[in-house]
Amino acid sequence: MPENPIYPELHDARAHWRYQPPGDLMKGRVVLVTGAGSGIGRTAARTFAHYGADVVLLGRSVDKLERLSDEIVAETATDPTIVPCDFSSTDFDNYRELAEAILRHYGRLDGLLHNASRLGTRVPLEHYASDEWRRVMRVNLDAPVELTRALLPALRHSSCASVVFTSSSVGRKARAYWGAYAVSKTAIEAASVIFAEEHEHEGIRFATLNPGATRTAMRAAAYPGEDPFTVPIAEARMDIYLFLLGPDRGSRPEHQFDARDWTPL
Repeated sequence: MPENPIYPELHDARAHWRYQPPGDLMKGRVVLVTGAGSGIGRTAARTFAHYGADVVLLGRSVDKLERLSDEIVAETATDPTIVPCDFSSTDFDNYRELAEAILRHYGRLDGLLHNASRLGTRVPLEHYASDEWRRVMRVNLDAPVELTRALLPALRHSSCASVVFTSSSVGRKARAYWGAYAVSKTAIEAASVIFAEEHEHEGIRFATLNPGATRTAMRAAAYPGEDPFTVPIAEARMDIYLFLLGPDRGSRPEHQFDARDWTPL
């Protein structure tokens, strides 16, 4: 069990996890989570902290990040940092400054979870607005690739670094009306493989993760007719996030993971 009591939703979800990590799994690790203000990103950051990680909370809303940071400080003995950031307007130089700040404060970066995403519109490609296309590609593809590039020096200071890009079922098999979202997720799958092959000799692990149906605001926007109470909460998925961002994944060669059918063996 974690050193600090975990909050009720996480406690209840643990009973159904396929991977049961030790309570100090993430102790001493530094993990950056994008989209940390809400949804899966918020849950992942809070979970990592409960398992001992110092989390860097990156997101657009200062208020949401501050509330999460306050919760983590109250619930754990870790050292969170907030980084307000809007991917639609941030450039490579800003990411490089962030990397330098992480190195100064923590000395390294052990994990990077790319969780921030933009759904975009659900319309035929013929009618897709050009401005919205560019915004989705900027948030879902350009920013994660640029941020990873900038953070590589900090990741190299870790003895067991892991980078996880959030993908989707439509990133592995495109479907009509998913537009820029599906294209961006297909591209991030390719980017992850390229990063993995180019940095294999450095021991930095890269993977894409399809979290599957999860009860989030984005899921509700994508499936407005769905009963949210039939969809698992984010805490139900946290075993695979802990496995992929923690040290137990080791040197497993897979690049693609799916929260519905993965196994820690």
